[in-house]
Amino acid sequence: MLDSSCWTDTPETLALPVDEVHVWQAELNQPPQVTRNCLTLLTPDERARAARFHFDRDRNHFIVARGLLRQLLARYLKMKPANLRFRYGSHGKPSLIHDTGVENLSFNLSHSHERALCAVARGRELGVDIEHLRPEFADRDVAERFFSRLEVAALSSLPEEAQVEGFFNCWTRKEAYVKAVGEGLSLPLDRFDVSLKPGEPAALLGTRGLNEEVSRWQLMELLPGAGYAGALVAEGSGWHLRCWRWAEKDFEGR
Repeated sequence: MLDSSCWTDTPETLALPVDEVHVWQAELNQPPQVTRNCLTLLTPDERARAARFHFDRDRNHFIVARGLLRQLLARYLKMKPANLRFRYGSHGKPSLIHDTGVENLSFNLSHSHERALCAVARGRELGVDIEHLRPEFADRDVAERFFSRLEVAALSSLPEEAQVEGFFNCWTRKEAYVKAVGEGLSLPLDRFDVSLKPGEPAALLGTRGLNEEVSRWQLMELLPGAGYAGALVAEGSGWHLRCWRWAEKDFEGR
């Protein structure tokens, strides 16, 4: 398990061995100049997506998150951020276009409220999710609609004061798994089980009809800071997790 103190500043030299998974967190509330700089990195279709947001706050957060993704991947690949090109799978999962020579680099981005997480690895699929803790969203009706029967029972067994944390533990772990396998909403959330009890290890407990999935993936809890829950799912075993903090100065480039 990680806590906020485990997130370290960006190193001068950034390397990504095949046996490591890196997770970055960043604040989305950035000064106007940072937001403008991020906007210059985006493609016309990304700018069009940003323009569809009704509220300035949501638009700026999208711009900063996409700018973060481009600048971060560019650091690993030693490329210019604006030159990165993405394609999207049938269920919307992004990847880098292969003719850029980066076939083995995988990544996943998630943002909620004022914070973003981005996971990066080589040669393995992964998914990451972050959620802002909203007690009004964490009710039994939502759990019964999206969670498995095992998860609903586990959530109901928790003391009332632990149920919001348990709910979002479950939600982020399920979202991270769905993103890792790349099937989007075509994979029903009640077709697999994850652990959710606060203080217990994060785990993929079982999947309906695909038992080999449990051994294929490793699930880890992430703690981005007070008021947030996070989770990472990455393919394979034997890899090591490193957590970094992308700061305002990193948006300026070096």
